[in-house]
Amino acid sequence: MDIKKRINELTDEVNYHNYLYYVLEDPVISDFEFDKLLKELSVLEEKYPEYARADSPTKRVGGEPIEKFSQITHRIPMLSLDNTYSKEDVIEFDLKVKRFLGFPANKDIEYECELKFDGLAIELIYENGLFTVGSTRGDGITGEDVTKNLKTIKTIPLKLLNMEDAVQARRAEQTEQKHKEMHEIQKPVKYIEVRGEVLMDKKGFKKLNEQRLKDNMPLFANPRNAAAGSIRQLDSKITSERNLIMFAYGIGEYSGEMSFSTQFELMQKLKLLGFNINKETKIAKNINEALDYYEDIAARRESFSFDIDGVVIKVNDIKFQEKLGELSKTPRWAAAYKFLAKQATTAIKDIIVSVGRTGVLTPVAILNPVNIGGVEVQRATLHNQDEIARKNINIGDTVLVERSGDVIPEVVKVVKKAGIVNFRDPNGNNSGGIGDIGGRIDYFRIPNLCPCCGSATVIDGAAVRCINELACPCQIKASIVHFASKRAMDIEGLGEMLVDKFVENKLIKTVADIYYLYLEKEDLEKLEGFGKKSIENLLNSIEKSKNIAYDRFIFALGIRHVGEHIAFLLIKYFKDIEGIKNASVGDLNSKFGIGEEIAKSIYNFFRLKSNLDVINKLFSAGVNPHAIISEKIGQEFVSPLYGKHFLFTGALKNFSRDAAENIIKERGAVAEKTVKKGLDYVVVGDEPGSKYAKAVKSGLKIISEDEFVKLLNE
Repeated sequence: MDIKKRINELTDEVNYHNYLYYVLEDPVISDFEFDKLLKELSVLEEKYPEYARADSPTKRVGGEPIEKFSQITHRIPMLSLDNTYSKEDVIEFDLKVKRFLGFPANKDIEYECELKFDGLAIELIYENGLFTVGSTRGDGITGEDVTKNLKTIKTIPLKLLNMEDAVQARRAEQTEQKHKEMHEIQKPVKYIEVRGEVLMDKKGFKKLNEQRLKDNMPLFANPRNAAAGSIRQLDSKITSERNLIMFAYGIGEYSGEMSFSTQFELMQKLKLLGFNINKETKIAKNINEALDYYEDIAARRESFSFDIDGVVIKVNDIKFQEKLGELSKTPRWAAAYKFLAKQATTAIKDIIVSVGRTGVLTPVAILNPVNIGGVEVQRATLHNQDEIARKNINIGDTVLVERSGDVIPEVVKVVKKAGIVNFRDPNGNNSGGIGDIGGRIDYFRIPNLCPCCGSATVIDGAAVRCINELACPCQIKASIVHFASKRAMDIEGLGEMLVDKFVENKLIKTVADIYYLYLEKEDLEKLEGFGKKSIENLLNSIEKSKNIAYDRFIFALGIRHVGEHIAFLLIKYFKDIEGIKNASVGDLNSKFGIGEEIAKSIYNFFRLKSNLDVINKLFSAGVNPHAIISEKIGQEFVSPLYGKHFLFTGALKNFSRDAAENIIKERGAVAEKTVKKGLDYVVVGDEPGSKYAKAVKSGLKIISEDEFVKLLNE
């Protein structure tokens, strides 16, 4: 074997899979297969260090963090663990520890044993007892600042418990343990970095994926990916809805107010400070007891409310840990004993494509029934077209399917192409994709026309999407809910449950039909739980919504990528529907400075006759959006606020945040979401947050709510 060539191949392959896992959050091989590749590379580099490359994954922890959030550099690197899959490997780990410490092979080493959580590793920084910064592990050196999202997790304390709180907590547990250790933390901990794992429990994951399956949205492969995706949401409201949990498992740097001599003691100290510690943590007197712990946990694996993928075995003595130290990637004093993934081989009978409520076309493999982990599996997610192409999946192929716990099964890889034993190029040249056959691609293609309405589809990132937003039967419920929402047409009372009833009873087929419901009064009265007073209130709310600001009307149409700000700019520059409809992609791009993708989305929306028909029907029903003020009349501005940029922070007494922003937008001003140069006014209410402090530091003009009201009255 050419050692140098093999090291180069492994380095490239592991780096590639690191990128898919950490950056794209879309792994294509199992953890077991990845660990085998990394283990082989580590062994070869240890024997032949002269061939190790500077970019070797053994010299780092993971992939580069994506640039969605600001970056945080960890003071102490967040290392990963050395993974083992056999009893023999664990015994060898124990012997290595003893050799390094200079102990005989028959000496017992005490270990702390804990569950290996299958989630997202994070670091929490506490300064003077308060949670200040939270970040992901990232590549181990640099992570992403996700403080706002982590604050939504109830098992993460926003403030550390003090001694008195800790004593009360201990008494509440009715223990007889003396409180001597309390005195060690009676002074507030000035600085501590707590490391832990964010998880999504099985129940929450199942509920989330069932809804995504119903909506035909791309499914999460497992709770780990769902947790990672939830923490890395730009909108913290989405994170707060995901019911995430966090378990602490260690610390980074700290200021030294508390003392501990073992790993187990450290965990108890963290518990006293208010952190969630898993109750399954045990002390093993020797490696045999640690192996017994593994067997016990493996037998009860499916009974846990969250996913675990093994156990972690740590040298308990902190002085031993310090002496053992770490390698470039992993600590010498800890190892992960992992479970094998649950997989089986079967054939794909068919691939069906359904359309979700947001217009995404989702491919699902129909399998020859196969038993995986005691459950008969007949369907597996294929995620999207990129995933199908990357794995070269087609009808008739024999595939490896993975199911872990309650996770929806997924196709891991193709084992055999239909009628082809070895589908890889014999020379290893797969320039056109993993599934090339001598340059010929043989994978399933999602149709160009929507299976639900026959309209054209477009590529939208990794998804294929139907562009018939306003009339596609599969999208109509989501379109109506959005159209009627508070930030759009603000039709009070027209929520999801009522929309479901109207659509299922064929009272509404497009958003325009909302304004003809008054003609269906008799049918409305037949609906269960919908009385005359409710009907009257709804029809009044519908009538009231006809007179709406033009930018809110544009936002209500649900054009892909068009949020409130883009809708405002569309009306500011193009005045009305006719102006927008007649604009070219170049016009849209040059006016806004937006990317071509958003410009194309707007352009394509107004090229579809069904969308224009719905808009015309809305106007015929009496919907009469009024333009925002955007120009001078004579020598005077109609509004002195025109063109001004506002930011609101804190709670206002006389306005909701949405109401205040809508008021200024109707006067031609711009509502900003972040502190930036060019802000004309920062309006501050009660209990303002970090934006206020940043605005003060930036020297921006800050006004009170009363001053804001004066501006409105000018």
